[in-house]
Amino acid sequence: MAWEFTTIYWRDMLRFVRFKAVLFTSLVQPALWMALYGAAMSSNFSRLGAEISAPPGSEAISYLTFMGGGVIALTTLFTSLFGGISLLFDKNWGIMREILASPMSRNNIIIGIGLSGVTKSFIQVMVIMAFGLVLGARFFVGYTPVRAIISLLCILLFVGIFSIGFLFLSSAISMSMETPEGLQAVITLLSLPLFFASNALYPIDAFPPIVRTLSLFNPLTYLVNGVRYFAIGSDFYAIGIHYTYAFNDILFSLGALTAFAVATYIVAWWVFKKAVIT
Repeated sequence: MAWEFTTIYWRDMLRFVRFKAVLFTSLVQPALWMALYGAAMSSNFSRLGAEISAPPGSEAISYLTFMGGGVIALTTLFTSLFGGISLLFDKNWGIMREILASPMSRNNIIIGIGLSGVTKSFIQVMVIMAFGLVLGARFFVGYTPVRAIISLLCILLFVGIFSIGFLFLSSAISMSMETPEGLQAVITLLSLPLFFASNALYPIDAFPPIVRTLSLFNPLTYLVNGVRYFAIGSDFYAIGIHYTYAFNDILFSLGALTAFAVATYIVAWWVFKKAVIT
């Protein structure tokens, strides 16, 4: 049936809600990033850049606001990369063998896991933005209520496409692994380059040429662009750099994330099609 993926979706969401430790840490960890790292670094950057004025017509924002978009992106990245680990546990416990032997299409497994991960990412985004506002981050400044709602929905669109792309990738990796340790090693190997070769916590302008080139192929960079465009605006000044985003830049970022999600879905579909669980 076309809606069989909802069984996989609800099963994964129930597991997320019932494991209180996982639920608590997934919500508190991004808030701690904003509270500890963001607040501390914001005060330092504000002190160092106190004598530098913003260009005319551009609004100066704090580092806390600047990194807010980055924390959203980083949290989504880590949540999505680890989202497929439930499939590995299902393999080890023999549950996956029963699922694959059922009449359910294997596409439903991919889609169900992907949508549950997207839902978790949406929850975390709302927590981060709400907590950031409490700390003093300036999101949606000067926006009308309607524009703020539309901007929030656009942020969720970017987060959703990015998240489901990495969940497809995580699912494919999980189905290819035999132990949680192997999966964790692969995810760590992927997450560090994605994390550091992006504009999540600092600008890429001063990167060495090769790292700057890598950042152009980094999906995390395009997610951060979209989040900052809709949460902060198209013209702002932060940590000594004047940022301007054209609408075409954001459309390109959306297209790049969509292409990434389609590519990882094809990889996941191929892995699941070939999967044999004994």
